[in-house]
Amino acid sequence: MDLFEKCSKFTLANEYRAMGIYPYFHALESRQDVEVVMEGKRRIMLGSNNYLGLTTNPEIIEAGIKAFEKYGSGCSGSRFLNGTLELHLELEAELAKFVHKEGAVTFSTGFQSNLGIISALVGLHDYVICDKENHASIYDGCKLSYGKLVRYEHNDMEGLEKLLQKVPETSGALIVTDGVFSMGGDIANLPEIVRLAKKYGARVMVDDAHGLGVIGEGGRGTASYFGLEKEVDVIMGTFSKSLASLGGYMAATEEVCDFVRHNSRPFMFSASITPASCAVALAALKHLEAHPELPERLRALAAHARAGFKSKGIRIRESDTPIVPIYTYEAVRTLRKAKELYEAGVYVNPVLPPATPPEECLLRTSYMATHTEALIDEAVEITAEVMNRDKYIPENK
Repeated sequence: MDLFEKCSKFTLANEYRAMGIYPYFHALESRQDVEVVMEGKRRIMLGSNNYLGLTTNPEIIEAGIKAFEKYGSGCSGSRFLNGTLELHLELEAELAKFVHKEGAVTFSTGFQSNLGIISALVGLHDYVICDKENHASIYDGCKLSYGKLVRYEHNDMEGLEKLLQKVPETSGALIVTDGVFSMGGDIANLPEIVRLAKKYGARVMVDDAHGLGVIGEGGRGTASYFGLEKEVDVIMGTFSKSLASLGGYMAATEEVCDFVRHNSRPFMFSASITPASCAVALAALKHLEAHPELPERLRALAAHARAGFKSKGIRIRESDTPIVPIYTYEAVRTLRKAKELYEAGVYVNPVLPPATPPEECLLRTSYMATHTEALIDEAVEITAEVMNRDKYIPENK
């Protein structure tokens, strides 16, 4: 059998292209902002994870420029060897302090963070227990480990307990959950997860990629949101969202961090975060610390958007985060609506299986602290006109 036979059999993308509804790889011609120029036209950006709107902040951009000038364009080596800058150490110390942990470790990307953390901590006879709606990077981190992966239905605490009951006493167990789920925008039932972890002797890891800068005291994330910072063992997050950069991190006890530094293959064998990316993440974090009102502003704007959609009769999934999904149900309809919105001047992200169940496809809208009510109102009006052209709700909804 030819290895590349699978490539010729992959036809779905071309089918969507032929239908004129292929939604991916639209090219930006401007900065990532509340309004962008994309393929020659102004679009209201409702599809970014730039939650605090810091990608265009002049002071943060300047921090990246200065780091570029001082340290050059890259580190040309791993953190383990020649690739550690004083900036990396400063960023790790600031992150640990911000999320109230002893230590922190930075990785080159958020995806790589989950690969590196889980594969280092979960060994041959250990169990890793996942919410089914966890991010793909968590699943790949589980595959890279030698442990046994088991999954529970989304936020199903009864299901989680049944899995914990089956873990042998001789095995370690790590419960991994998104803090804020990236597609639905809902928040993990962290109090119950922590309670069950204590009951069965498991450890808890929270992927806070969409929680940092968004929820919790001053944007400290999901553990802070529930007052459980001491009870959560490992906090993971990214710099590509609220911190307007690129990279990722884990925060935990210094003992756990030191173990990961010396046992995580993705950490040990990858080049470190570039100086500019590191400096930008650090500047954005300090900006967040100096402006704890930003997450509250973000929350208010998201609430404004939800109220606007509901007033127009648009069915959304409720949440307390800046991720507001609009139900479209079927894959082809989802892509058509995404295209219609794009052509009307609003960019949203279509979400299809496997990211959703087959009949629960949706359009993911997300908001920034730099949006204005007027801009959101404009986007809501356009969205309502597009969505109400041909209303569709499945019989069982």
